[in-house]
Parts: sequence; structure tokens; C-alpha cells
Amino acid sequence: MVEVSTSSGAPGLLPVLSAGRHRSPRRGACFMEMASYLAGERWSDHPACTHPLLASAARAVNDATSDTARSRLALLVPSVVGLTSSDPHLGPRLVRAAAQHALPVVALERQHVLAAGVLTCDRVLAALDGRDPARLEEATCAALAPAPGARRWAEGFARDLVPDGVVRRRTFEREAAPRLLHLAATGIAAAVVPDADERLHALLAELVSVARAHAEAPSSEGAVGGARWDDVVGMTAAR
Repeated sequence: MVEVSTSSGAPGLLPVLSAGRHRSPRRGACFMEMASYLAGERWSDHPACTHPLLASAARAVNDATSDTARSRLALLVPSVVGLTSSDPHLGPRLVRAAAQHALPVVALERQHVLAAGVLTCDRVLAALDGRDPARLEEATCAALAPAPGARRWAEGFARDLVPDGVVRRRTFEREAAPRLLHLAATGIAAAVVPDADERLHALLAELVSVARAHAEAPSSEGAVGGARWDDVVGMTAAR
């Protein structure tokens, strides 16, 4: 815990970002637990203040980021508070964006799974928009461009698995999407690259931007107990 001064002069305590779930702020906090703290909700890593899939991605990035770099993620916590949406396009677009970050660096097996996930996202979007599923969106092609071999594999896999091109959106969002988001984050963390933490931060920042474009209300850039959030983040980063 980090002590902060509030506007009333009374000291307050801010949990420090760490991996995993925590029973209380005194044991630390993951990214979404800190969001619940900032939002004034009951302590939870599944708060109502954030879209479930964005929250899933944030938990995955939090745990995949190294201990030395995790405190930087605190800068993004206020941006997810209040960031919710009922737009069915958001889920597949979040997964597609996460996969685009991961595909250039993850191992081949993960590339195959993520490429298949990107094609599934496109089919969900095609069904929502009444589009021919054989005609991929430009954003889908861009996401797959770094891994042409994985795209070819995924296209063959998709033809065999879903020959009619129909994907159940709710099943995708409930089961496949959280797994794909987790796979993207853990794949980047496991990749043989010198900047995995920076890539994970960039992934989460982009997902926040994607979610904001679908948001029903602006996210809260709030304060904790009257303390300026950027000052609080500075204290946590200095630990």
C-alpha cells in the first residue's frame, strides 16, 4: 500500500499493482481491482464499471507484464472506469485489435489460433452488418497481414470447422473472446522480443481507444480521495 494525502488532509491508502487476484487492497491490487477501487465499487477484479472483455484484456495484460514495468499500467486505470458499451461490434473488434498486436511476434502455434480468431471476429461482424462473410473487412486483412502463413492455415481451418460461415456471437463473446485476449497477452509476454512490456502496454492502450469509440458514456478520469491521480501514479511508480 502507498500512503497518499487527500484534500481533507487525512492520509489515504492506495493499493500497489501486482499480479493475480487480491482479497483486499492491503494485499495489493490487479489493474481491474484498482479500477473498482477508483470507481467506488465493491472490491473486485470484475467491476461493473468496465466492459467485460476490456476488463478481461486488462487482467491478462496486468498479469503478463513484468513486476518492474507493471506500475506504468496504473496510468491507464482511470481510462477504463465507466467505459462500458452494449454495442455488439465491440467484442470482436477488441479481439481483432489484440490479435493484430500479437501476431507479429508470437510463436507459430499461437499465430494459428489468433489468426483463426481474427477470421471468427470478421464472421461475427459480417453477421451483424449483413455482409457477405467471404468479403473480409480491411481491418481484418490488416490484422492478418503480419502472418500470411497463419492466415492461410486459419482460412482452411475455418472452412472445415464452420463451412456455412455462421458463428454464434454470444458463444464467441462468452467463451472464445476471453481466451483469445488472454492468448494475445501471454503470447507477447512469452515472445523472444526485448520490448514485451512496451508491446503489452500499447495493446491495452489501443483496446481502451477501441472501447472508447463504442462507449455509451465518457470514461472517468477521476481522483482517489481528492488526490490527483497522476500524482498518485507517480508515487506508485517510484516504489
